[in-house]
Amino acid sequence: MRIIALVLILLTTTTPSAHAATVTEVTGFGTNPGNLRMFRYVPDGLPAGRPLVVALHGCTQDAAGYGTASGWVSLADRYRFSVLLPQQQTANNLNRCFTWFQAADTTRGQGEVASIAQMVTKMAAGPAYVSGLSAGGAMTSVLLAAYPETFRGGGVVAGVPFGCATSVLDAYTCMNPGKNLTPAQWGDRVRAATPFSGTRPPVTIWHGTADYTVAVANQRELVEQWTNALGTDAVADTTDTVAGHPHAVYRDASGAAVVETHTVTGMGHGQPVDPGTGTQQCGTAGAYVLDVNACAAWHLAHGWGLAG
Repeated sequence: MRIIALVLILLTTTTPSAHAATVTEVTGFGTNPGNLRMFRYVPDGLPAGRPLVVALHGCTQDAAGYGTASGWVSLADRYRFSVLLPQQQTANNLNRCFTWFQAADTTRGQGEVASIAQMVTKMAAGPAYVSGLSAGGAMTSVLLAAYPETFRGGGVVAGVPFGCATSVLDAYTCMNPGKNLTPAQWGDRVRAATPFSGTRPPVTIWHGTADYTVAVANQRELVEQWTNALGTDAVADTTDTVAGHPHAVYRDASGAAVVETHTVTGMGHGQPVDPGTGTQQCGTAGAYVLDVNACAAWHLAHGWGLAG
C-alpha cells in the first residue's frame, strides 16, 4: 500500500512544465493616446537586453496573424529576440489601418505613434528595429521620422514616404499614383518631425512591381526621402540581385549602407515570404502575404545583424 501511495503522490504532484511561448496581449503600457492594443512575443528564456523588432500589420490584418505569417515570430525563436506587435482597433479605422495620414497620429508625443513608442518603452528590451506592411509600412516611416533615437533600423514594405498625406482623401493620392517631390522636399519633412542631431537609422524598402494598391513609384520617393535625410544622394552605389530580384544599396560618405531597396518583380501588394524550412526561408502565404521565394523578414533580420 505504501508503494501504491508513493506512486500516486508522484503522479499527482505538480511540477513546472515547459510551455511554448505565445503571442500575448499587454495592457497598462502607458496613457495610450492612440487607443491601440499591444501584443508581444517573447521566446521562452530570453535573456534581458536582447533586440526587439516592432512588426506593424497592414489593413484588415491583426497583430498575431501578421507576426506569424510574415515570419517574425519564428525568426524570434531562431535568433532569440522579442517581437512587439501593435494592433489597430476598428474604433480608429474600420479596416484596421494605422492612421499614418493625420497629424494627430503622426506627430511625436501624440496619437498612434506615441502609443507605439510607449509600447517600445514597456518592452524594456535591447536595440529596437521596426518594420511594417502597407499602412504598417507607412507607420514605419512615421516612427523613423518622429522617434529616430529609438530605432537602429527600419524596413518599409509596400509603404509610402513620411509626410506624404494629411487626410484620408490625400492618402489615396499618395498611395496611387503617388506624389513626386524633390529629395530635399521629402528630407525636409523628416527633419521637421523632431529636432535630432544624432545618426538616423538605415532604411530598407521592399516593394512589388505589380502593386496597384500602393504604386511602386513610392519606392523611389522613399529612396529620395531617406537618402536625403541620411545625408547622401539617390544614386545607387551598388546594384545586384537578391533571390532573383533587383537589389540596390545607397551609401553615405563613410561607405556605410544607409538605404537599400528590394524590388520584387511581378509581386502585387503584400509582404514577401518564402515558406519552408531552409536557412533563408520563413513565413506563411495568405492574404497580403505573398510567396515570392524571398522572405523579407529574414533579409531584414540579417541586415540588422540579428542572426548573430
